[in-house]
Amino acid sequence: MHDPFDYDCVIVGGGPAGIGMASVLQDLGMPRFTVLERSEVGATFLAWPEEMRLITPSFTSNAYGMMDLNAVALNTSPAYTLGTEHPTGLEYAKYLQVVSQFKKLPVQTGVDVSEVIPEEKGFKVVTSNGQLRTRYVIWAAGEFQYPRLDLFPGAEYGVHSSLFSSWTAVQGEECVIVGGYESGVDAAIHLSKLGKNVTIIDRNGRGLAKGSSDPSVELSPYTKDRLRAAMMDKRLHLMQGYEVKWIEPDEPGGYVLYCENDSGESRLLKTGQAPILATGFRSSLQLIENLVERNKEGQLQLGAADESTIAPGLFITGPQVMHGQLQFCFIYKFRQRFAVVAQAMGERMGLDLAPLETYHKEGMFLDDLTCCGEDCTC
Repeated sequence: MHDPFDYDCVIVGGGPAGIGMASVLQDLGMPRFTVLERSEVGATFLAWPEEMRLITPSFTSNAYGMMDLNAVALNTSPAYTLGTEHPTGLEYAKYLQVVSQFKKLPVQTGVDVSEVIPEEKGFKVVTSNGQLRTRYVIWAAGEFQYPRLDLFPGAEYGVHSSLFSSWTAVQGEECVIVGGYESGVDAAIHLSKLGKNVTIIDRNGRGLAKGSSDPSVELSPYTKDRLRAAMMDKRLHLMQGYEVKWIEPDEPGGYVLYCENDSGESRLLKTGQAPILATGFRSSLQLIENLVERNKEGQLQLGAADESTIAPGLFITGPQVMHGQLQFCFIYKFRQRFAVVAQAMGERMGLDLAPLETYHKEGMFLDDLTCCGEDCTC
């Protein structure tokens, strides 16, 4: 009987989610799968500013039953591969490429996916190399290529932080950064080291305050340590609790930022350089928005195995995964869902699920979300 499918599974994206997911499918013995990457493996990390590093620490602890926090595949460690604790984007991309090459994962680079179309059975995937048909799709594309550029009027006068290849490209002696989470504070730290006077406008007032124990919503300890050190030289200033309402050009040059706090108090901030926008990213899911469900607050709604609730057979993995208030936006978080997705597909295909037991033992199989949440009392 003719098999109408080119593949059993197509993974879209060759970053940590895509490479990690492919590693699990290979261990599971998935007969025919492929990874489609529009650029090259680790492309998102290759696009980082050269000074940026992973905020989660890498440590070679596998032998003692604790996987490296930045590892995406069993028996690997970026710390061991790279010899560093906080890899740069270039270094981490190298780790992903080493994993892909060592495991001989079926990655196709230079293939851009433009559309995923559900069919009566399976999906049609439209790519720059033509169309193909698959039983399942795993969407593992990242977010870095989709910066938020329209959060307020005049945002077009700013430059998003993701568009800098190095902070040495920033001109002038002073600069304003809109956004006080990880990317904004990281940029400010490096710019202050270059001798610039930096102001961070942070509507949430994170700074050095101790709030949630979840680094998805608070600055990481690594960033707080660096921020404390940077603030010692008095060149880095936090403007907390204020939100930028608009930006406009100033005469005879520069820009004006109009800001307000929750009490309605306003401030005008003038700068001679284009403001840096550390305003986050839009999900790559915008490319398949018609195939996913969101609640009235816009939060992604997924089934128990991170499957689309309106397009069965389409699975989501990576930093966009959410369940209630749980955000899986760090590698050590979303990697725990790879085996959950693999099990769902393996069960339907009648595959032997025994290889996934290793993932249970290694803390890489989080299927009980009731155990998740903050549990730090001191």
